[in-house]
Amino acid sequence: MNAFSPLPSFEFDDKILMQGAEISRKLDQLRLENFPPNAKKNLRQFSLAEVAHYLGVTPSNLKRLYLDGKGPTPITMSGNRRYYTAEQMLELRFFLDRTGKTEAKRYVPHRKPGDKLQVVAVVNFKGGSGKTTTTAHLAQHLALTGHRVLAIDLDPQASLSALHGFQPELDRNPSLYDAIRYDDERKSIADVILPTNFPGLDIVPANLELQEYEYDTPLAMQAGADGKRFFTRLGKSLEEVDSRYDVVVVDCPPQLGYLTLTALTAATSVLITVHPQMLDLMSMSQFLLMLGNITKTIKKAGANVRMDWLRYLITRFEPTDVPQVQMLGFMQSMFAEEILKSPMVKTTAISDAGLTKRTLYELDRSNFTRETYDRAIECMDAVNFEIQGLIHRAWGRL
Repeated sequence: MNAFSPLPSFEFDDKILMQGAEISRKLDQLRLENFPPNAKKNLRQFSLAEVAHYLGVTPSNLKRLYLDGKGPTPITMSGNRRYYTAEQMLELRFFLDRTGKTEAKRYVPHRKPGDKLQVVAVVNFKGGSGKTTTTAHLAQHLALTGHRVLAIDLDPQASLSALHGFQPELDRNPSLYDAIRYDDERKSIADVILPTNFPGLDIVPANLELQEYEYDTPLAMQAGADGKRFFTRLGKSLEEVDSRYDVVVVDCPPQLGYLTLTALTAATSVLITVHPQMLDLMSMSQFLLMLGNITKTIKKAGANVRMDWLRYLITRFEPTDVPQVQMLGFMQSMFAEEILKSPMVKTTAISDAGLTKRTLYELDRSNFTRETYDRAIECMDAVNFEIQGLIHRAWGRL
């Protein structure tokens, strides 16, 4: 018989620390290669057709403005194609709002007096549902369409932060924990907000320290009133920057802990991402039952959990997959009105973009085959314009 040497044992903590450090080092190397010279992300230029699309005007209107010498001057590329930066797109928006606004058309969709801050919590109990991808693209789309947006990464894994060029273990950025912690080191949320490469979009990045909130809160609940009303801490923090933003989009962790409950209590609306598979639906069912029961408990403690809207977003949907289509039909038979009409179709474009920690809105069409990109961006825009419509309806707009 052949004798095999027994596997050598090893110190688990030392091994995972070493491997975590090596992964971090390689990711930072990749970041430096993609975002030189200072490892910060920039943003591509947008074609005249794209700018017209996000402004809600026709390309011919934009061309006429340029020929008349009005608004910012686009960059002319080969083939006489014209491109605008995101900053110029914003400048155009304000120009059109001053000169072409009517009662039925507003080019700058900021909140009006009396409109409350919209806080959209993106949640799912199960990882891999497309929650972070949804949050990132929604926040960026809202910024591209003229809204003042704050994205909050509440997931200690910090994937949303990474998509915006922040690597928590190397950048040493603060997180929301600094603004909701219970001790004397608590900061204003204004001190932990950072700009992104999208004009109009700021972020509160995440780091592993966020997990401390899950451990601190039970202790604080025993110690006094602060802990017993933990669910008010994010809402109170947002009051400090209320006038700066129109929409806050929160990427919740994939677990039903104190962070998620704090986000949901501050939220004015909830977006639940769900993959149309039986196991995912079963998981979501358990999540909803647990969430509903816990919400009833914190309401008795004084939480005000009222929403303007709740919607389910079908993610990674494959229209040719018969079981998925059947599962979608099953969900629609139960709550058709609360499922977004536009599903997010599964596409390699999103995963390909993620390889360089970018989103579809950051990558040019030339990075993909035309059909792949057009299909992906059309689905993404359809989802985000539908959500934007819900936000505007909450403000009483058409």
